[in-house]
Amino acid sequence: MENKTTFKINGPYIELLALLKALGIAQTGGHAKMIVDSEEVLRNGQIELRRRAKCISGDLIIIDDQQIQLE
Repeated sequence: MENKTTFKINGPYIELLALLKALGIAQTGGHAKMIVDSEEVLRNGQIELRRRAKCISGDLIIIDDQQIQLE
C-alpha cells in the first residue's frame, strides 16, 4: 500500500533536504543527506542525488513507499 501525500511549496521551490525535514522523513540535516546519498529518493522517476535540488510545483518525489506530490 503506497502512502500518497501532497505538499504545498511556499515560494518558487524547496530544496530537497529541506523538503525531507519538513515532511518528517528525516529528523536532521545529516539524516536527510544520508537518505539522498543512499539513492533512496526518486524525483519524477529519476534517482535524485543532488542534496540541494530545487524541487518545484508538479514534481513527484518517491521515497520507499511514500509518494509526495508537490503543489
